[in-house]
Amino acid sequence: MNTLNESTNVSLRQKIAGWLVHAFTASGAYVGVLSLLAIFQGKYILAFWLMGIAIVIDAVDGMFARLIQIKVAVPKIDGALLDNIVDFFNYTIVPVFFLLVSNIIPEGWGYISAFVIIISSAYQFTQVDAKTSDHFFKGFPSYWNIAVFYLFFWQMHPWVNLIVLLVLAALSFIPIKYVYPSRLDYLSETNFPRLMMLLATIAFGIASGLLLWLYPISNPFLVSISMGYMILYVGISLYRTWVPVRMQV
Repeated sequence: MNTLNESTNVSLRQKIAGWLVHAFTASGAYVGVLSLLAIFQGKYILAFWLMGIAIVIDAVDGMFARLIQIKVAVPKIDGALLDNIVDFFNYTIVPVFFLLVSNIIPEGWGYISAFVIIISSAYQFTQVDAKTSDHFFKGFPSYWNIAVFYLFFWQMHPWVNLIVLLVLAALSFIPIKYVYPSRLDYLSETNFPRLMMLLATIAFGIASGLLLWLYPISNPFLVSISMGYMILYVGISLYRTWVPVRMQV
């Protein structure tokens, strides 16, 4: 009843803002299509830049949605469903296509790895508590675009790359809680660790962008920042899996 009353009192400005936020979220799928085109044309660096833009859209659209109370502004649109559709496309389908057309895994294993990744991602995305009540991802959160970026950047042996991908797919079924970088409410009981994690995430994004800008030239300092963040991310995720912050009632 409260939601109905609120929806009838929504201003035109708030409704327009709500629709613009949903359009912004949906635009991530268009960026994903451009990524597919770049991959098809062999423009891998451009494709990674576009994947990065899609990540940025995904990182900030939720903040905008909460800011304008989007469920009140546009109650007939399921923003969470829209977000999941766009995320599955950008975080799974686009990087899987990259695996199929590039040579970073052994020849003949592209179709098998694509099948494994899609099935594991479908499971991870559709769990009732895929995003837990304390704002963590349960199971490897299908960051396949980030995974293929690292495998492309490191230029490791294709068999090593395949093993890494299969391990990540298996982790989708293991109920480890992974940090949700844009929802840090239950990362800590105090604000300082949350702020530090947010700043570390921003530093990681900047370092990764600079590594892509400099490619094929590497930079040890940027690599250290990027890998240091990954270690921090996994470490905090494991810690909070076994030592969760007590939720306030």
